[in-house]
Amino acid sequence: MTTFNIKRAVKRRSKLRLLLIGPSNSGKTYTALTLATGLGKKVCVIDSEHGSASKYADKFAFDVLELESFSPDDYASAIKAAESAGYDVIVVDSLSHAWAGKDGALEQVDKIAAKLKSANTFGAWREVTPMQNRMVDAIVGCRSHIICTCRSKMEYVLEKDERTGKMIPRKLGMAPVQRDGLEYEFDFVGDIDHAHTLTVTKTRIPQLDGMQVNCPGRDFVVLIDEWMSQGEEPPISQRQLDRIKELIRHKGVDEAWQISVKDRYKIGSAADLNESQAESVIAELEAR
Repeated sequence: MTTFNIKRAVKRRSKLRLLLIGPSNSGKTYTALTLATGLGKKVCVIDSEHGSASKYADKFAFDVLELESFSPDDYASAIKAAESAGYDVIVVDSLSHAWAGKDGALEQVDKIAAKLKSANTFGAWREVTPMQNRMVDAIVGCRSHIICTCRSKMEYVLEKDERTGKMIPRKLGMAPVQRDGLEYEFDFVGDIDHAHTLTVTKTRIPQLDGMQVNCPGRDFVVLIDEWMSQGEEPPISQRQLDRIKELIRHKGVDEAWQISVKDRYKIGSAADLNESQAESVIAELEAR
């Protein structure tokens, strides 16, 4: 029989999960870099746009990881690599290629369907959907702030014209070039137009709901950062715990030092550390 642990909910400090959606030349990359450099000192851009982010290297300080294949699994691996390297903020520019680029989800489906010699892609999606889910899990579970950009497309619906009786297209607005419903995975979603105005379409930050900001800058970042920083410190991550165990083995740390750490932080084991304490212990171990 399954045992459930029900406890009082606690707001914890968290990392930003932000999605920027906009057409070409709306300023998605520039806005992402502006927000990223306001949130942290160490920024990594996962670039699928053939080096376009690096054109702003004279204005922003960041490292870049340029993807050559746009499989959702490659995105997941790149995000985990940047997270493991200790980047404060990861910018994914752009997430649309994981859907409609070389080796992206749609191309993967076509390839698998061709192998199956079937015009029905249902069987192919059974293989590709787990890839998409692994990418989303890497985004949601990332211990760094993560900002993703997405290209947008015009979305239409067919409606019956009451005058003529004919079906005519009606413009609904802009939709991201990605799988339907991806926006639900993010804490914050904003649409950017050609005038570089960001419209907040989804947020868990009440004071930003529905806000419109032209060329969002430092003041906008402060509002986000203040909300994300409220609450209790998050617990140690599995990555941090694994790193501490690895360093203890590698450095040959004696039991006396381990006991001193437990006494200092009033914990029973390294698993009881919070995220900030874990970083301090890792730094101390690396310096030995």
